[in-house]
Amino acid sequence: MTDAINTGRLTSFMERLERLDEDKTAIAADMKEVFSEAKGEGYDTKIMRKVLKLRKIDKAKRAEEQSLTELYLDAVEG
Repeated sequence: MTDAINTGRLTSFMERLERLDEDKTAIAADMKEVFSEAKGEGYDTKIMRKVLKLRKIDKAKRAEEQSLTELYLDAVEG
């Protein structure tokens, strides 16, 4: 079984993934710090997270989703 596996290449992939995981952990800690700072200044971090997510979406797609959301809310709230 190990004859079919290029152990050097596999090790290389694993080492890269481990470094990226460390980077991800560091970035998450940095983001937590920024959110904490923003919260300390009175900003609503839940909304900030929502805005971050929304800004990743194309404006036209976001507008379409918002109008559909409003349409559905109007339909169920009457």
